[in-house]
Amino acid sequence: MTPSDENVRVVPVTRRRPDPDDRVTWEPSGRWVRGTKGEVTVVDSRRPVLVWEPGRPVPLYAFPTDDVRMDLLRRTEKPATRRHAGATVFYDLEVGGETVPRAAWTYPAEELADHVSFEWFGRDVLDHWYEEEEEIFVHPRDPYKRVDALASTRHVQVEIQGTVVADTRTPVLLFETHLPTRYYFPREDVRLDLFTPDDHRTRCPYKGVATDYWSWAGDGDVPRNIAWSYPDPLPAMSAITGRVAFYNEAVDIVVDGERLERPVTPFNDMLAR
Repeated sequence: MTPSDENVRVVPVTRRRPDPDDRVTWEPSGRWVRGTKGEVTVVDSRRPVLVWEPGRPVPLYAFPTDDVRMDLLRRTEKPATRRHAGATVFYDLEVGGETVPRAAWTYPAEELADHVSFEWFGRDVLDHWYEEEEEIFVHPRDPYKRVDALASTRHVQVEIQGTVVADTRTPVLLFETHLPTRYYFPREDVRLDLFTPDDHRTRCPYKGVATDYWSWAGDGDVPRNIAWSYPDPLPAMSAITGRVAFYNEAVDIVVDGERLERPVTPFNDMLAR
């Protein structure tokens, strides 16, 4: 049954898309978010707000102060360097006999009054973050970013220094917004004998923890940790379990006979180190 025009209401909403200008933008999230330090739950909120800062490609969460253990926060001096879009009030976190400097802050925006944000990226301020019952890493998931892992029958090859190191007709293609397609190979289709294992590990909010890395054992100027695998990815990415992927930025990939151009991404700087 279709409602008549007089019964249709246009309801204003507070959701705002991220805006790439000089403003802090935000929107409410319906996720239940918790953050812990040791055995202490520091944040427990069913009313988080996603916040995008100017020039920052990923969001952070801000939480109502009623959902934060404010008794564990101590107001501290503003850092000398500019951080967090005009924030002027910063807090140290004191828990379990440990002090984490400038772990949290408040934004000056009136709409975000009585909200507190915590540092995530690049600093282990809290030990664990959860959305509902699933642990997440590095930063909150962006609702405007999509990650899909799709089984394929494309013929995909990887070459390093002219040597074919991977060749498959059963890849899983991982499509992630704003990044090149990553090709995940069955291990039996990768020449792992040409690599040396590495104890490197990384975390991703969409895929989980990559604990298996390999570096090229042959000649040539090839970055370390050029290949990786997720032995136990997050449930939504189960299709890539145990498969091996390579950085498109530093290897040659041929798909159905077509050699792809090496992309330029934020990972190029990391690979050059």
